[in-house]
Amino acid sequence: MKELLTGSEILIRSLIDNGTQCLFGYPGGQIMPVYDKLYDYSDRLRHYLARHEQGAIHAAEGYARATGRTGVVTATSGPGAMNLLTGLADALMDSTPVVAVTGQVGSSMLGKDAFQESDVISSVLPVTKWAVQVRRAEDIAPAVARAFYIANSGRPGPVVIDLARDAQVGTAEYEKLEAPFIRSYDSDPHPAEGALEETARLLNEAERPLILAGHGISISGAQDVLAAIVGKGEIPVACTMLGLSCIPSGHPQYVGMLGMHGNLGPNINTNRADVIVAVGMRFDDRVTGDLTKYAPDARIVHIDIDASEFDKMVKADVHVHCDARKALEAILPMLDEADRREWRESFDRHREVEEERVMARELAVAAPGGKMLMGGVVRKVCEAFDDNAVIVTDVGQNQMFAVKYSRFNLPDSLISSGGLGTMGYGLPAAIGAKIGVPHRDVVLFVGDGGLQMTIEELGMIMEYGIDVKIVLLNNNFLGNVRQWQHLFFNGRFSSTPMTNPDFKMLAAAYGIAGADVADASALDAAIAEMRKCPGAYLLNVNIDETDMVFPMTPGGNGVDEILLDESQYYKPR
Repeated sequence: MKELLTGSEILIRSLIDNGTQCLFGYPGGQIMPVYDKLYDYSDRLRHYLARHEQGAIHAAEGYARATGRTGVVTATSGPGAMNLLTGLADALMDSTPVVAVTGQVGSSMLGKDAFQESDVISSVLPVTKWAVQVRRAEDIAPAVARAFYIANSGRPGPVVIDLARDAQVGTAEYEKLEAPFIRSYDSDPHPAEGALEETARLLNEAERPLILAGHGISISGAQDVLAAIVGKGEIPVACTMLGLSCIPSGHPQYVGMLGMHGNLGPNINTNRADVIVAVGMRFDDRVTGDLTKYAPDARIVHIDIDASEFDKMVKADVHVHCDARKALEAILPMLDEADRREWRESFDRHREVEEERVMARELAVAAPGGKMLMGGVVRKVCEAFDDNAVIVTDVGQNQMFAVKYSRFNLPDSLISSGGLGTMGYGLPAAIGAKIGVPHRDVVLFVGDGGLQMTIEELGMIMEYGIDVKIVLLNNNFLGNVRQWQHLFFNGRFSSTPMTNPDFKMLAAAYGIAGADVADASALDAAIAEMRKCPGAYLLNVNIDETDMVFPMTPGGNGVDEILLDESQYYKPR
């Protein structure tokens, strides 16, 4: 049944009909008609007021990553819309489904430099899957239906709907619309004939196969079939950073994380493997290192839903253009059972070296001077939550230590900014994640630099009582940049030392409990107090500023040319 509604009400009804339960945003002049109608739907559509539009879109990203549903963000025209750009770029790089609705000046004022006008569509096209400007009320419902379909199908990503003011205040008939057919958009591609069979054949004949599991495993819900494949074929599986938690950390075939700060075993054995099957990952430069030295002995299979990733970085022998779950389900019955114990144990030998030469120092928790080390703090926090929490990180050393020293029992347990590496992402993303999965513990690891980029979102925690545990790994430095300055710029710490505020006092101003920990002897009790606190908590931990993330493959090196410390390369026997 059709109803005559204003464009603003059509937008809200369309959001609800497309499954939206909450949205994050910030009101302003050119989106006020939408906010006025939102007032009437507060029982069906919960709005969370961010303190900055960038915080709103990162919260929408965290919500989407935690739930698999499309995150929704709203902003006004001009500066409001422009403040979403970083989050849109972040969502595009990390395949996160987000629909952003921006207000816009009236159609008659477009292009005339009206107050708070900006060319939103031209600005966002490079960082979105699709963007559209709507100038008539009758075009809103079709635009919303198309936006949700594009955002969360195929390879997910962000979409923008720019709503002119006359579209918001005009009237039109409304009825619920189903997902549209888009002639030029194939959201469910099918692999070329023989590609799946060739993949199975290569795996069956391989002596040293390796599966590289990326974020696409989690997006497609392929965690169980991945575990079945690596178990049946006794195939080692390594994860990209965003692929972490797609297989339990304790799974017998899981061999660690790939990449610049990944584990020794998977990085060394990438260049020893005879077959590599990459699933739902894009061969990021942080994973491959020097491409001329990458996987020289391997036949490579690339499984991805986005054909633009094929041969973009690494030339593959077989392309499987398909949803990850569908591809793996088809391969599983064609896969032979195998005994590859010797190949699997070769990863363990590298792991033992890493545990002895690198991890033992971090897991001691404290440096000789008494200041704490990030890896040991991360491990203790995660163990306090039984390795079942959703781990959210910011970007920098805190991120690398968090992903390396966390252990994951449950799927969909890591939320981090991967491709864009956005400092300030962590706090609002953790807020969105907790809103999306309120039944799970959410723990944020963040550095003192990244926290201060979006620290205003403590206000969102205060207003809505969001139970996020914040572990501030505070070294009074921009730690990751400091590490590079120490290793590659002769220790010239240009603009990286930081004079910081009293973070515990700042948290208290927002009604958030907290504690400062300056000595390792007090750490266990502080973590226990945070764990039992019924609401949000900020644990400010005094970290040794000289702590550095190792192993490390410096830029320009081959993936197996790895520093164990600041001067010594790993030389496997």
